[in-house]
Amino acid sequence: MNMLWLQASGCGGCTMSLLCAENPGVFDTLADAGINVLWHPALSVESGADVRVLLDRIIAGDVALDLLCVEGAIARGPRGTGRFQMLSGTGRSMMDWVQALAPCARHVVAVGSCAAFGGMTSAGENPSDAVGMHYEGGHLGGLLPQEFRDQAGLPVINIAGCPTHPGWVLETLMLLASGDMRTDDLDGYARPRFFADHLVHHGCARNEFYEYKASARDLSERGCMMEHLGCIGTQAVGDCNIRPWNGSGSCTSGGYPCINCTAPEFENPRHAFTQTPKIAGIPVGLPTDMPKAWFMALASLSKAATPERLARNATSDRIDVPPTLRKPRR
Repeated sequence: MNMLWLQASGCGGCTMSLLCAENPGVFDTLADAGINVLWHPALSVESGADVRVLLDRIIAGDVALDLLCVEGAIARGPRGTGRFQMLSGTGRSMMDWVQALAPCARHVVAVGSCAAFGGMTSAGENPSDAVGMHYEGGHLGGLLPQEFRDQAGLPVINIAGCPTHPGWVLETLMLLASGDMRTDDLDGYARPRFFADHLVHHGCARNEFYEYKASARDLSERGCMMEHLGCIGTQAVGDCNIRPWNGSGSCTSGGYPCINCTAPEFENPRHAFTQTPKIAGIPVGLPTDMPKAWFMALASLSKAATPERLARNATSDRIDVPPTLRKPRR
């Protein structure tokens, strides 16, 4: 399987994240899966004329392209020319190259939320007119038309995240290399279901505080961050707390609320990331699949039953009250 990786409008953070893959590392994993890296702008030796020749040969059909991975959003400005981002030395925009290469690829993969939906690159007034490969925000039809399908009949596969988890990238590439990725394996936004069928809430170390609605009020505190600090891990897809980053961490375990970075338009929440919008004291964003009335009833009962240990620890930056010791029954 030949893989070409292009970096468009973004920070390169998904490549940085990918390099953090451990046991095995990224290069061993790709080699074991039979994936040959034709070129990666940050990892390959070739540059300049060598890369230009490679790209021309792919488009001419002389070099097979099995996996086209694009990291970063595609800048369409100014005025639809794409010339805000040129592929250096080629005289052609990145937009132009991606449009030419995508039909040549057996599979097309958008790596990270910028490539998938526009992401941070499209935030605000979006002066560069940046879009995702197959989506513009939450709407199908980004750089590529809505009806685009790769040679195997799949849409652009969106490995969303900001940055995306290295395990998500490698597992997706391995599934594609083995021919085991089907349309049914993708969710409604074409994200691989092996991580998108989970919520960030699953496995969160703060779940005991969530159950009793024992809430933190400042970022340094140990309680649940949903009520006051903007955490939407109960709505965000991803197995971040099931397979920790770098083997040990996640946003919530590091003390920062989940901002739903795997979703389209997460970059424009219309409020500060660390604030929970409320109406009459009730959080606007409720957990997935939970009716408002049920949440209110559950929250009232939970708060009334909150153990003193959790109430005190929730607003502390350390464990002030340890669990009660239970003596064994004779």
